[in-house]
Amino acid sequence: MQAMAVIFETPHRLALRALALNAPESGDVVVEIAWSGISTGTEKLLFTGKMPNFPGMGYPLVPGYESVGRIVDSGSECRGRIGEWVFVPGANCFADARGLFGGSARRLVVPSARALPIDESWGSDGVLFALAATALHAMAGGEAPDLIVGHGILGRLLARLTIASGAPAPTVWEIDAERASGDHGYAVVHPDADERCDYRSICDVSGDSALLDTLIGRLAKRGEVTLAGFYQQPLSFTFPPAFMREARIRVAAEWGPDDLVAIRAMVASGALSLSGLVSHVQPVERAEAAYPTAFTDPACLKMILDWSACA
Repeated sequence: MQAMAVIFETPHRLALRALALNAPESGDVVVEIAWSGISTGTEKLLFTGKMPNFPGMGYPLVPGYESVGRIVDSGSECRGRIGEWVFVPGANCFADARGLFGGSARRLVVPSARALPIDESWGSDGVLFALAATALHAMAGGEAPDLIVGHGILGRLLARLTIASGAPAPTVWEIDAERASGDHGYAVVHPDADERCDYRSICDVSGDSALLDTLIGRLAKRGEVTLAGFYQQPLSFTFPPAFMREARIRVAAEWGPDDLVAIRAMVASGALSLSGLVSHVQPVERAEAAYPTAFTDPACLKMILDWSACA
């Protein structure tokens, strides 16, 4: 069995070609992908060759961990799942390419537990499932943020989740005028226009490793900074301002299973909307142009690839 896949052959070199898939085992399902998302954090690091050396890293590799589609076949233990609409957070099913993430392909073979059922009515917004769960995970264990740093897609999801939690609408910092524009139900301001220095909970999704001192300086006494971006450079901070505020610094990683369950329930109940966040859709045949757009165009909140015309 083969499937067309996006492949990073080497840093800065992308291809679309057929790859052999590992045969499904008894507990596996085969998913035909309809849409897959492009991450402007992790996948950009993979594309540029700047990703830290995680186990399984290397080229050629198939990127992607935000894919939705339908189960079309399975091993003997999972026949009852055929026909389900699912989210797949990546795969490692390619015979001749690394699958460190592995979701950007027309068909994927994954263990049944990694094919997460979602409502088909979500449509292409389903690619945001795990990203919304990651935003929720960043809020777990602390107060809802009253300041969010960065108004990209993760920042917008955080703001929506903050409001959905019943907390007051947060302030969001954004330095790009285009991303700051519009009516969102919360204030989006340039940091220079904000004089507040009493934030209780600041959540940074900017990925700017030089920003920590600035954020600590905006905290109230015993306030907390949550680092929810992906930081390429080492982080450091000046101790006396943090000491005076008894500042807390927390690191948030990716979603957990409970976060996925909660997001699915929030979308089903109408407490959280995922609409209006996918800004760009391109057929997979245009992947070579879609990835640079996703990585460099500030107007691109979320780029997804449409696999529907791909064999």
